[in-house]
Amino acid sequence: MKIEQIYTGCLAQGAYYIESKGEAAVIDPLREVQPYLHLAQKRGATIKYIFETHFHADFVSGHVDLAKKTGAKIIYGPTKMQTGFEATIGEDGQVFELGDAKVKLIHTPGHTMESSCFLLIDETGKETAIFTGDTLFIGDVGRPDLAQHVIADLTEEKLAGHLYDSLRNKIMPLSDDLIVYPAHGAGSACGKNLSKETSDTLGNQKKTNYALRPEASKEEFVKEVLTGLMPPPSYFPKNVLMNINGYESIDNVLDKGTKALSVTAFEVLANETSALILDTRKAIEFAKGFIPNAVNIGLDGSFAVWVGTLVPDIKQEILIIAEQGKEQEVVTRLARVGYDNAIGYLEGGIEAWKAAGKEIDMIPTVSAEELAKILDKNHNINILDVRKASEYYSEHVIEANNAPLDYINDSMVLVDKQKTYFVHCAGGYRSMTFISILKARGYENLINVNGGFTAMKESKKFHISDYVCPTTML
Repeated sequence: MKIEQIYTGCLAQGAYYIESKGEAAVIDPLREVQPYLHLAQKRGATIKYIFETHFHADFVSGHVDLAKKTGAKIIYGPTKMQTGFEATIGEDGQVFELGDAKVKLIHTPGHTMESSCFLLIDETGKETAIFTGDTLFIGDVGRPDLAQHVIADLTEEKLAGHLYDSLRNKIMPLSDDLIVYPAHGAGSACGKNLSKETSDTLGNQKKTNYALRPEASKEEFVKEVLTGLMPPPSYFPKNVLMNINGYESIDNVLDKGTKALSVTAFEVLANETSALILDTRKAIEFAKGFIPNAVNIGLDGSFAVWVGTLVPDIKQEILIIAEQGKEQEVVTRLARVGYDNAIGYLEGGIEAWKAAGKEIDMIPTVSAEELAKILDKNHNINILDVRKASEYYSEHVIEANNAPLDYINDSMVLVDKQKTYFVHCAGGYRSMTFISILKARGYENLINVNGGFTAMKESKKFHISDYVCPTTML
């Protein structure tokens, strides 16, 4: 029997490939399905099942395309939702044969009502691993406030109560030596404070995970799980609906999005459509020169998550600026969160634009040391910290005000177009995104702080608040 975790860092997402005697199953596949097809082909196996732990909110699953390409059955836990594709709705306790192994469906409502875990029983009959989706993470549990955005009569309190019962009655009685394989790790917005570890024994989680404390009452659990939750990114409900209803083939999305456009064709589309110009280069390169009104969301960071957070319309047409050879990766990562309307990229990138004599814009920057000197001369300068509120309250420059990027429309209210602001995040990725968005909206007096809070703290030239351990990473 083979178990392989296929972890995607930018989404903090774990998909799984299981195989026994030439039959394979994939759990929670990503949108691009070719890696699973290659893996099965390499091993001479047939993909028999696609197990979905729930209707995912933070990414578009690859279940529809993978089923079409392999003939595998899509399996969900108990649900009354009508899907836009053929699916098998399993029952609590139902067992699926996979070669000489078995996979048992365990219905664990709470994160969502259809949430289910899949218990792997090996060829000897031993329960060896459990794939917990967003029900149980390493160090945390799934937030119980997402399904209410799709099902009106649910409340987060009801869902948290269901989650308590699922954990106590379905998960905690299982063997301590089971390996827990969750759907997400640190960096996901599906939980408050996930561990960087991507697997653990169930026994160790019983000892260390706050949500599995046997002495906690349901009321205590509900309060603890709901404390510190922030509103989910706006794209979450839209991804849920795509996962329920189906979506355009990833092959079509890639063909459309990777169309090379000349400078002239790119400029025509930019002027004649409402397309967003999305520059995916590194922040430091973007600052040196970019197409006016372009927004910088760097491919090297949590690209898809930030696109989903900051671009409100999932059907938004997008024109891409990318490093040469990265164009397909950009379109793929956009599609992972349901942004299927990339309409092409600038052939030759920003250099082609400059060579054609087209207008460029720039972002002024200062180093941490330069900012410290400016602050010494004028204590009334404006410093904006665009990190998450949890990061700011944990530790920040005393003179800085918090204007989180993830709530940029609210944060804009804090910015006066007539004043100059020095903008920083942790390292420079988010501050450049913040500045580029505001600059596209007519804010001209924003200066980026290179290296962000990290460089400012290391310089030892700023007053830093006392460190407070954060209770949430949202």
